[in-house]
Amino acid sequence: MERIGVFVCHCGTNIAGTVDVERVAQELSKVDGVVYSTHYTYMCSSQGQQMIEEHIKNDSLTGVVLCSCSPRMHEKTFRACAERAGLNAYKVEVANIREQDSWVMKDKEKATEKAIALGKAAIAKSILDTPLTPGTTPVTKRALVIGGGIAGMTAALDIADAGFPVDIVEKTYSIGGKMAMLDKTFPTLDCASCIVTPKMTEVSQNPNIRVLSYSEVCGVKGYIGNFSIDIKRHPRYVDETKCTGCGACIEKCPNAKVPNAFNCNLNNCKAINIPFAQAVPKVAGINAEYCLHMKGLSNGRDNVCGMCEKACGAGAIDFNQKEEIITEKYGAIIVATGYNPIALDKFDEYAYNTSPDVVSSLEFERLCNASGPTNGHLLRPSDGKEPKKIVFVQCVGSRCSAESTKGHEYCSKICCMYTAKHAMLTRDHYPDTECYVFYIDVRTPGKNFDEFYRRAVEQYGVHYIKGQVGKVKPMPDGTLEVIGSDLILNRQVKINADMVVLAASIEADKTARPLATMLTTSMDTNDFFLEAHTKLRPVESPTAGIFLAGCCQGPKDIPETVAQSSGAAAKAICLLVKDELKNNPCTAHPDENACNGCGQCENVCPYGAISYIEKDFRGPNRTTVKRRVSQVNTAMCQGCGACTVACPSGAMDLNGFSNKQIMAEVDACL
Repeated sequence: MERIGVFVCHCGTNIAGTVDVERVAQELSKVDGVVYSTHYTYMCSSQGQQMIEEHIKNDSLTGVVLCSCSPRMHEKTFRACAERAGLNAYKVEVANIREQDSWVMKDKEKATEKAIALGKAAIAKSILDTPLTPGTTPVTKRALVIGGGIAGMTAALDIADAGFPVDIVEKTYSIGGKMAMLDKTFPTLDCASCIVTPKMTEVSQNPNIRVLSYSEVCGVKGYIGNFSIDIKRHPRYVDETKCTGCGACIEKCPNAKVPNAFNCNLNNCKAINIPFAQAVPKVAGINAEYCLHMKGLSNGRDNVCGMCEKACGAGAIDFNQKEEIITEKYGAIIVATGYNPIALDKFDEYAYNTSPDVVSSLEFERLCNASGPTNGHLLRPSDGKEPKKIVFVQCVGSRCSAESTKGHEYCSKICCMYTAKHAMLTRDHYPDTECYVFYIDVRTPGKNFDEFYRRAVEQYGVHYIKGQVGKVKPMPDGTLEVIGSDLILNRQVKINADMVVLAASIEADKTARPLATMLTTSMDTNDFFLEAHTKLRPVESPTAGIFLAGCCQGPKDIPETVAQSSGAAAKAICLLVKDELKNNPCTAHPDENACNGCGQCENVCPYGAISYIEKDFRGPNRTTVKRRVSQVNTAMCQGCGACTVACPSGAMDLNGFSNKQIMAEVDACL
């Protein structure tokens, strides 16, 4: 005979403001199997939990039903409370009468009726609950960080400092990310290279960190604590173990017409190149698309050029390098894939495609950088002259209308600040240059951010115009006519500028979507990774064992990125210090007698937890027949229930959420 205790939470006024909690407790006390029912202001408080523990012991409860907030919030809390009182944790049911009732209902009478129905459903399921015991799996004490920008480096260093080995997979030739491309950082205007270069060196010298540059993740198997990752290593045609980074090969290379990606293609580099002076690893790489020798090989000729090979004293050049895939085991994964500026080709109104003097904010950053294409001198790309008038356009591709097909609805968060930085640096180095900023709103939410923006206006004399630019038109004299609106003065504005800088929206890296598919993690409509819980689990992915760092989750500045990266690293360390993990016992299990081996459950399983085996069964006349039946790897199964829905024969069921339990809930609601 089941003895159920019901505990209804007020949640302050979150529930009690819309639901008559006293009446709910009274009505549920009348349900068969319920021996105790009460209500309390905060069930999750220490007093509330103590009350539950006492009644489990004193009333010999065999099951507990909480009518409270979402189980995502406090199911673990209440399960731990039940265990302390000697009750199996999986004999606790949570009826969500906050998110599913009080927060979406306005009529108190109807909200109360709905709360009673949800409570009855939870009681019906609780009566059919059986004690479940989680199993255990060992933990691989190694971490993978995907992305080698400031987020990935910070996370890797924190994990390595805790004593665990870490691999960084970086898709480009060097770690450093976008921060390595910057000149100064806001709001302190300190040198970006002076901050990020020591980090890069620290990564390269840490014995617990291995950098796999020019590589990408191409396959993911396994589960929390036991991931098996396939990593594709692209050929750079230079042996990393032999290259000393001396640059002799670069000097001898005759092809200097390769667009320099690190400088946003504003200048050219050699076909064999090291992306920048502080690159880690400082190893050259050959661009096969432009290399004369590689082109010759593709045409059956091996005697074309080869100057780099002749110049390399270390014998590091290897034109026979092939793509290879290595497989490694990891216990935790940190995603730090970063961001890219939005492509500006579709914004024809700003003449980005027709005038070289219309540049993106990142291109402007490289023009200002001492290691950039102009050695730090701000010169117009069209004629190499110093600009005397610059217009900065905010929110290009950000904060667009929902109907827009060119940009995004969200705010990119960092544009207001880096535009103020660009304008201040320009005025500081070129006092005679006038700077105009067209903006929708100036958003400066960080520490010392608003003071920084006001310095741009008050100290440096930057002209801020509240309004939007409608058109940028190249003029015959080489200037750019910027036509916009001044909403404060309510008039049209025309400015003849020498340069126009577009504050391009930042968006998720293009590798994020296919990577999320491999990792079976959730993404939002803008291709940013979704966190497990916005407030309580901001650095965790909904997929256990995968953590998020930096702009892969959404637009962030450097301090926020570093803070989140350390948070993700701390979560990963909490996982890696354990020798074994408890498995979720709410896993799928097949009825082999009913399974027809159709494969539907295997096809829909997002975790790869289902496979098929041939098994002997007794057939007619006591003969033995072989049948194909499904089996579930309970360590990999996350209990999502997709297989139980897909199974046409009803052979697949879920511990803790069996078909019988679900139907009992439906019957109780009706």
